[in-house]
Amino acid sequence: MCSWSGGKDSCYALHLAKDQGMIPTVLLNVLNEYGDRSRSHGIPKDILMAQAAAMNLPIHFFESTWNDYERLYIENLVSLAETYEIDTSVFGDIDIVSHRAWEEKVSKAAHLDPILPLWQQSRKKLVLDMIDYNIEAIIVSCNHQLGKEFLGRPINHKLIDDLEDMGVDACGENGEYHTLVINAPFFNNRINVKILDKEATSNYNFLKLELS
Repeated sequence: MCSWSGGKDSCYALHLAKDQGMIPTVLLNVLNEYGDRSRSHGIPKDILMAQAAAMNLPIHFFESTWNDYERLYIENLVSLAETYEIDTSVFGDIDIVSHRAWEEKVSKAAHLDPILPLWQQSRKKLVLDMIDYNIEAIIVSCNHQLGKEFLGRPINHKLIDDLEDMGVDACGENGEYHTLVINAPFFNNRINVKILDKEATSNYNFLKLELS
């Protein structure tokens, strides 16, 4: 099982897990309580489904508030482990210890072995490796330090330079920004999306997207 956010880190983690000989069987994504977009990145459900289709993989969704997140995650992970007869869970976190501890906790509850292929690698080197591997991704949400003008920008060398000039982590591991992968070497086709609008909440900015 790959924890699939739709963004660059989960995509690259899946690639590295495959390189280690693991066979991806199912993707898992958590939607908001309305079931229309992902809980973390704000990506519409149909775009996530298009990504899964481009990889010829099933994707499993469940809806949750933040309060019910852990309980429902474990319940769904247990169900997936039984349905797909999987033994491993893959996550895209890099170096935040509390995130790893949570992933180990929920995986243990479902009798799965958690694997973090990106763990403790250089953040900047990782995002440069993703670019070199030809993962195409755009920023779909970001904090107010970056602002709306960063929404929709592709992950490339110019972006990395601009982020570092602002003192922002190149990989966005601290939540400065989140991405949507629109193409990767193991996708059968490019994901075409249309930007409808740029929305702002009290502490974050989001792209309003539709599948085109």
